[in-house]
Amino acid sequence: MLSRADYRLDRMAWLIPTDLALGWGRMSDSAVLQTLEIEQSGRYYFWHTAGFAIPREEIETHSANMHMIPANAAAARALGRVRTGNLVTLSGALVEVRSKAGWSIRSSLTRDDTGPGACEVVWLQALDLR
Repeated sequence: MLSRADYRLDRMAWLIPTDLALGWGRMSDSAVLQTLEIEQSGRYYFWHTAGFAIPREEIETHSANMHMIPANAAAARALGRVRTGNLVTLSGALVEVRSKAGWSIRSSLTRDDTGPGACEVVWLQALDLR
C-alpha cells in the first residue's frame, strides 16, 4: 500500500471513508518507491519523481487511487488497520454509486486511464494484510 487518505467532511465520506493508493508489480518494489514522492488530497493520488526508476507509463498503469466502500464491519475494521507499506489482498467488486442527493461516482474499468475518473470504486468485502 502506497498511501491512505481518510475523509470525514466531504459528501462521500459517510459511504467512502478511505481512499487507498495501491501499487503492484514494480510499483510495490521498495527501490522504486524510494524514488517517488506519493501523496493524496481531495480524493486524488499524486506522485512526483526527480528521476524515473521505471517508465512513467508503468507507474501510471501499476498504481491507482481506490475509493473503498466497506461492505461489512469486518472489512471496515481491516481497512482501519492498513498502513503505508502493508501488502494487501482485496476482495470485492468495482461499482457505480448514484446518490439521492444527485452526485454519482463510477469505477474505472481499465488500467490505462489517468486523471479525473481514473480511480477505482471498490465495494470492499474483505481485506487481508501481510
